[in-house]
Amino acid sequence: MPRRVAALLAVLAAAVALLFGGAGTAAAHATLVSTDPAQGAVTATAPAAVTLTFSEGVSLTADSVRVLDPAGKQVDNGDAAHADGKEASARVTLRQGIGNGTYTVAWRAVSEDSHPVGGAFTFSIGAPSDTTVSASAVQGAEPDAVVAAAYGTARTVAYAAFALLVGAAAFVLICWPRGVAVHQVQRLLMTGWIALLVSTVAVLLLRGPYERGTGISQAFDLSLVRATLDERIGTALAARLLLLAAGGVFLSLLVGQLGQDRTAQDPSGAGDTGDAAEPAAAAEPGTEEGEEAELRALERRAADRPLRDARLGLGVGGAVLAVALSATWVGADHSSVGIQVPLALPTAALHLLAMAFWLGGLATLLVGLRHGVPAAAVERFSKLALAAVTVLTVTGVYQAWRGLGSWGALVDTEYGRLLLIKTGLVAGMVGLAWISRAWVARLRTAGATADGTDGTADEAAGATAPGGRATSGKSSDGTAERETGAGAAVGGKRAATAAANGGKGGKGGDGGKGGDDPARLAQLARQRAARDRASERRTRDGGPARTGLRRTVLLESAVAVAVLVVTTMLTNSPPGRVAEAVAATSQSPTAGASTVPGRTVELKLPYDTGGSTPNAKGTATVTVNPVATGPNEVTLKLDDKSGKPVSVPEVQLAFTLPDRDLGPLPVTLAAQGTGRWSGTAQLPLAGNWVVSVTVRSSDIDQSTATEQLKVG
Repeated sequence: MPRRVAALLAVLAAAVALLFGGAGTAAAHATLVSTDPAQGAVTATAPAAVTLTFSEGVSLTADSVRVLDPAGKQVDNGDAAHADGKEASARVTLRQGIGNGTYTVAWRAVSEDSHPVGGAFTFSIGAPSDTTVSASAVQGAEPDAVVAAAYGTARTVAYAAFALLVGAAAFVLICWPRGVAVHQVQRLLMTGWIALLVSTVAVLLLRGPYERGTGISQAFDLSLVRATLDERIGTALAARLLLLAAGGVFLSLLVGQLGQDRTAQDPSGAGDTGDAAEPAAAAEPGTEEGEEAELRALERRAADRPLRDARLGLGVGGAVLAVALSATWVGADHSSVGIQVPLALPTAALHLLAMAFWLGGLATLLVGLRHGVPAAAVERFSKLALAAVTVLTVTGVYQAWRGLGSWGALVDTEYGRLLLIKTGLVAGMVGLAWISRAWVARLRTAGATADGTDGTADEAAGATAPGGRATSGKSSDGTAERETGAGAAVGGKRAATAAANGGKGGKGGDGGKGGDDPARLAQLARQRAARDRASERRTRDGGPARTGLRRTVLLESAVAVAVLVVTTMLTNSPPGRVAEAVAATSQSPTAGASTVPGRTVELKLPYDTGGSTPNAKGTATVTVNPVATGPNEVTLKLDDKSGKPVSVPEVQLAFTLPDRDLGPLPVTLAAQGTGRWSGTAQLPLAGNWVVSVTVRSSDIDQSTATEQLKVG
């Protein structure tokens, strides 16, 4: 019982690790660090260019940064590029002779982790002014809905195909080498390879429209494809296509070397898996049958040696190929940016490979249970799957530590709700895996019982039954007779001998010549073949243990597909705690304060960072005046539960207009004493703005409170 409890805790820890691993991805997207001119700044003369600095490197296009005047006219030269060759920057030059007023800068880029990001901010020349900006001119980070759906589907298929290809190949190489001769297993391998090839091409074609927010009709625009190939993700996709070409060669060698029909070489079914006992054990040493069986065993081992060498070589080559394929994901995703990149890259690769072995192996096991996979192979996969779960646990915990966000966001944001859904699915999958392990134990017990009784019973029955009739092939428990000699030829010889002995004994009713009757021998051969077919059918269909295992593995595989879908949705969800809070708040149009233009409005936003310090819980009070388009004077006060001002290490204030995809527009705050700040918010358009206040009370405790503010 303690061992079972320990194993259950291990798989539950894997579920938590998968949850944490997903949560850690949100912190890896590029964020805007600073701008020149600064947000809300008023310059005496028009700047020559607008420069943006990000937290990590970004990919740009010519229209990644747009500058719009108060009338909504574009006044930049459309030459967005990196400033001074710095990957974490963007600069666009402005036209000569632009006038005074408030200008809106809309930007869109692709972070190093391959996710599109976007936003906007304002600055003024001479003096602030009213501005009207066309919503279609302001670029956000949202791609076209059809393109986003197709792109997400292609990514999901790519993950599933990688798991199927790698997991199936690993299963047949490690657990069931003879399984590669099964046509359904070969079809499974080819399905994984073809699906990964097609999905990779689809991602390559859809990447350009996905980044730029254009329609599906631009998928075959060669200029966009060339631009994608110049990016890190494009390089990774091109490398994946080349590796898939090598993967096709690997699959042909795998099927050619291990997939040949080995019935003639190994009629007993023992093969190189060790699933059956040596044939010599079925006969007494020194007897004619024992010597012949031993000779055939030696011949089989000699014939199997080249196949074992080929299996080892294919295993090494397949491992190298699988690691290289995994690098095409981790080298262009969240692991390639942030802290401890040299450690994060191999950790992410191990995480992906363990996932592939577990999920792809389940699919292969499901096919094998319908086509006679031995109990020993099932047990071997069960042990290796537990090792894969352990790897998932360790790597998932590290990924969680590397970039986990706030626990409160699990229920307050769409991102968090996706995490909860994924956690529930993984928990269900772990529970089904636990049930599967119980069925594996029953299958092993049933196999051991059959091996311990059938052979001796069949031998005795075949030697003593009168006349060698059909009943002589039955064992004491009613199972079919198994061939324990050196092959079909030896079995036939034993059948003839048994028939002859039956005739001589006089009890078979055939007389002394009955055993030599060709018709009688043919009848015995047909009966033996019928019993063999029935035995094979029972082995394939199995008893209750094999049937129960097949059902739980089928359910486990179905849940695994759902996990992959939710994981893809999770990685495509908008990053950042503030953006998620804004999205959640914008779904409640009745929330917030309705204001009259030109009046002062005071908003109270309770916050709780979850920390234990006195400043961890309190109320943020935001005062806005005059609540109109253009510049607004803003003050921010932080008070604890007793109403006393509190000091915090960091506080941020921003305004977002979700209906127009504008913002968040941060407010530069100047300290005015303990718990008091002031600044100016430029609100270029009327509408339902979302005010967000982010409070950090310690190094690890932070929360964001939001409220709506109606302007105009």
